[in-house]
Amino acid sequence: MSDLVLDPKTTALVLIDLEYGIAAMDLAPYSSADVVSRCAGLAKTFRKKGAAVIFVKVLIPEMLQLPVDTPLMRGTPPPNATEFVPEAGVQAEDLIVKKRSWGAFYGTDLELHLRRRGIKTIVIGGIATNFGVESTARAAFDQGYEVVFAEDAMSSVSAEAHEFPIKNVFPMMGRVRSVTQIVKALG
Repeated sequence: MSDLVLDPKTTALVLIDLEYGIAAMDLAPYSSADVVSRCAGLAKTFRKKGAAVIFVKVLIPEMLQLPVDTPLMRGTPPPNATEFVPEAGVQAEDLIVKKRSWGAFYGTDLELHLRRRGIKTIVIGGIATNFGVESTARAAFDQGYEVVFAEDAMSSVSAEAHEFPIKNVFPMMGRVRSVTQIVKALG
């Protein structure tokens, strides 16, 4: 698994849903604070290497609301629900993508940002593993991007919900690595 080499010129870091309304959830196997901290550390490293950093946030009040048996969000979100938590470390030079569904590609300008920059590989992390991260990764894979999953920079509503895609889905769509391995692969 040490075969990973990332070219900062053609690699982008895509971080999903590090905002108050999502980061407030109880997560496992990693806490929200741990995920946000690891994502912020990755973003800092990517910026240092000259790689693109993209933060994705869901516009909760505008999120597609379809009839479902178990709504993901219950009640009224707090007023700051769509603001990034300060610990995420969003910088002025980072790209911000606003989405209205789980995935970051549909109905957004993410694809445009990636293509204009010549991005071939995306490294992905954020909240939640089997919702926003997985939906975004599936679309990236379908569009021919190489995908690297920062396993310890994502988490979900339960350890089982996190572990299933990590073990059974993501290895067939890309490469699953730790934050440490990804930093090393950037050189």
